[in-house]
Amino acid sequence: MKFTANQIAEILEGEIDGDKNVEVYKLSKIEEGEDGSLTFLSNPKYTQYIYSTKASVTIVNKSFIPESTINTTLIKVEDAYKAFSKLLAFYDEVKSNKSGIETPSYVSETSRIGKNLYVGAFAYIGNNVIIGDNVKIYPNVYIGDNVVLKDNTTIFAGAKIYSETIIGKSCTIHAGAIIGADGFGFAPNEEGVYSKVPQIGNVIIEDFVDIGAVTTIDRATLGSTIIRKGVKLDNQIQVAHNVEIGSNTVIAAQTGIAGSTKIGENCMIGGQVGIVGHISIGNNVRIQAQSGISRNIADNDVIQGTPAIGYSDYNKSYVYFKRLPELVGKINQLEKEIIALKEK
Repeated sequence: MKFTANQIAEILEGEIDGDKNVEVYKLSKIEEGEDGSLTFLSNPKYTQYIYSTKASVTIVNKSFIPESTINTTLIKVEDAYKAFSKLLAFYDEVKSNKSGIETPSYVSETSRIGKNLYVGAFAYIGNNVIIGDNVKIYPNVYIGDNVVLKDNTTIFAGAKIYSETIIGKSCTIHAGAIIGADGFGFAPNEEGVYSKVPQIGNVIIEDFVDIGAVTTIDRATLGSTIIRKGVKLDNQIQVAHNVEIGSNTVIAAQTGIAGSTKIGENCMIGGQVGIVGHISIGNNVRIQAQSGISRNIADNDVIQGTPAIGYSDYNKSYVYFKRLPELVGKINQLEKEIIALKEK
């Protein structure tokens, strides 16, 4: 897919300095630019590369003034970084602009389908599924019975959406994610044998949510596991049954959240965090990577450690953690000196 500098400038509302008809068909870093590639310059540390880059087109800030000869065509905009991000979004939209139902695939006759649906090969769509407009379902996706997929949502290859799940508008579910599998519910009898507790709830994902690859979100035992509007989940996250995650919270990879925990709005949770069940985490909380959370957390707290403590307290304590051998040696020496003084 090729675009001219002029076409790109129109998309970005930019000004061209150079050949408006030069064509590009790929993206590159400015230091790795090749003929036919498009790049950008926003960080002053990379300015040196604009004089040597072989990229055909470079997006720059309007304030940029070359100090020597350049060979690349410039597109000047107010903010090069934002403009390049806008272009990436446009390119992604064009690239993924698929429609139609590929074969072999299965779509139940009882399902209700909106306009401009894309269903990839070997996908399965069960009974009474409701699908909105502009939904994209990539190959090998499983959609269980009574699922709702609202407008402009994309389900990437190999994702599994279990029955009764509700997914809102403009959501993205990445490859291999599993939404709506049974929660981890078992009850032991007198002999210590575990029997399964039926998991008859569902999962509700509100609008503008991103779910990373191979992330799992379990259905509720009763009621719903709820992911609120604007939540962003990284890859390989475990969200257990009856968890609720507040709007615009972001969680990094390999975090595990046990059952019935409630997480507030606008939280930021680092990678490999472990959160126990049946606790509440407030709004605007920051949890550093690899922390272990075993208690309720108040609004606006910043915490770290296992078990987690206040972030500033952790940093102060760490000064002593790494000096423990030295400090223990000093204590032992002082004990010897005290004993010697007593003997005198």
